[in-house]
This record gives sequence, structure tokens and C-alpha cells, in this order.
Amino acid sequence: MHRRLIALAAIAAATGAQAQTVLTASSWLPPTHTLSMAQKEWCDLLEKNTAGKMKCNILPRGVSPAPGTLDAVKNGLADISYTVHGYTPGRFVLTQMAELPFLGDKAEPLSVAFHRVASKHPEFDAEHQRAGVKPLAYFTHGPGIVFNTKRPIVKPEDLQGLKFRVGGGMVNEISKTLGMNVTLKPAPDSYELLSTGVMDGTLFPAESTDSFKIDKIIKHATVFPGGLYNTSFVFMINPARYDKLTADEKKAVDAVSGEVAARIFGKGWDRVDAIALDNMKKNGVAIVAAPPGLVSEVKIRVNKLERDWAAAAEAKGLQNAAAVLSDFRAEAAKLQK
Repeated sequence: MHRRLIALAAIAAATGAQAQTVLTASSWLPPTHTLSMAQKEWCDLLEKNTAGKMKCNILPRGVSPAPGTLDAVKNGLADISYTVHGYTPGRFVLTQMAELPFLGDKAEPLSVAFHRVASKHPEFDAEHQRAGVKPLAYFTHGPGIVFNTKRPIVKPEDLQGLKFRVGGGMVNEISKTLGMNVTLKPAPDSYELLSTGVMDGTLFPAESTDSFKIDKIIKHATVFPGGLYNTSFVFMINPARYDKLTADEKKAVDAVSGEVAARIFGKGWDRVDAIALDNMKKNGVAIVAAPPGLVSEVKIRVNKLERDWAAAAEAKGLQNAAAVLSDFRAEAAKLQK
């Protein structure tokens, strides 16, 4: 009888284990980075909402360096992760909408606005489906700042003669329009590039000065109202893995994705941006607000980029791209209040 009870208990345990659905989660950033923590928060919420029937296996290391993450999810090396659209040049055009200047001073409302507007237009999802992934949420980081080790940037001419690291996407085009000498490199390379003098500066949100340990290397920061640029991200899942989920499991994933996930990622970024700005002040970084003349010059030069983006987006199938951009700006402005 005793052996029979043990056998029944073993069968019950095995059945319970089989009933639990586990998603493999990968992050190319350290576990303490806000994006890794936001992904874990999403996983914890999924597990809580499903009473433990679904959970994540968060890998101790990323399955790929940052630029290869999208393909890693596409190929099933991880079920879920996030990536910067600009890390895979040429694949994404529509999402560059969220990378234009002066969109907002907070990541959370901008991320929600980005996801809301992108969700109205199936062309955004289709662009990702062609790349081999299923979007769970679109989001952005906080407003982009110009950092450097040499001098204050208060007019366009101050940018000349300096070498900057950028992450790709629209920020690359903005930088070129301003006549900057830029090199496309992933964010984790920043410490080595700046500490060795290979690069003189980088374009980052405030948070990244702490995350990539350049807070004591950079000397100058120029902030722009609404950010000089932004960076668009996607939180994504392998489509085949999603398709294998039951109808209830898909509902559970969907319930914590979309605006919920966008808010999780954006809110986390705002929190660490505020901490980093305080640390910059403590470390003696000279922070200047971009003077009106510099802001005006940037606005004049990026007008063409907006028109170019609209034309490229329409060529990719997005109808009335200029109106979509206007809708996004209006939604972002409304949520920033």
C-alpha cells in the first residue's frame, strides 16, 4: 500500500510538472539592468496571473550578444527577449517613428503611446513577422542626451571634430544630419570605446551612464526638450512557441503584454533615469540645456528626416504615414501631462 501511494504521488508530481508551461527568457544585459528587471517583472506577473501554471526560465546569460538577439528568438534559442530595432539595420522602418527628436521627457508615457499607435496599424506587426518574431510590446527608453568627454555642446559647430558612438536606427540619421562623426556600436561597448579614447562621446538616455559605467568618464551632457532622439525597442516571442500555447495560455500572455508590458519597461526606465541624473550631478558632470538656437537648428534639419521616414514607411505599406506620426505625437503629448 505504501509503495502504491508513493507511485501515485510520483505520477501526480509528474503530471503537475507537465502542466506547467515554461518560457525561456534571455537578456543581453546584466540581471541588474532595468530592462532585465522589467522582463523579470513581466515573467513574475505572468506566473502570478496563472497561479504558477506558466513561468519563465530566465537564463543566467543572454543566448546572443545584443545585435544577434532578434535572430536568436527567431531561431528558437530563446522564447522571449527584447531588442533595439536599430541593432538589425535594414529590417525595420516603421518603428523609426518613435526615434525622432522632441517626442517626450518620460519613457513610460512615450512607450504606451508608441504601443497604442503601432497597435492601430497591423503593418507594424507585419514588419516583425517578416523578421521572424511576434511582438508582445513596443517601448522606448528615456529622452536621448548627448554625452562627451571633451567640451560642452551648445551650438551645432561644437559637435564637429568629435567621434560619437550611436546605437543605429534614426539616431544614426539624426547624427549625420547634424554633421556628427558617428560609429554604429552596441551600448555595452561604450565603456571600452570611451575609456580608451577611441570615441569622444555617445548618445544615450541618462540611465545608461550608470548601467555601462561611464558615469566617471563623461564630462559633459547636453539635454534637449523631449530628447534629441529616442530608441525603439520590441519585446518579442518566438512565433512557433506562441502558436504552441493553448488558447488560455495565449490569453494569459496577451493580458500582460501590450500596454501592460510597455508600461513596465517604460516605468522602470524613468526610475533609473532619475537616479542617473542625480549621480551625474554628484560626479560633477556639466549638464547644460540645449540653447534655443541649437534646438531650432535641429528642428530645421530633422524636418527632412520626418518626410523621408514617411515616404519610406509608405513604401513599406503604411498608409498616410505623416498622419500616423501626427497621431503618435498627439498621443505622446497627451500622456506626458
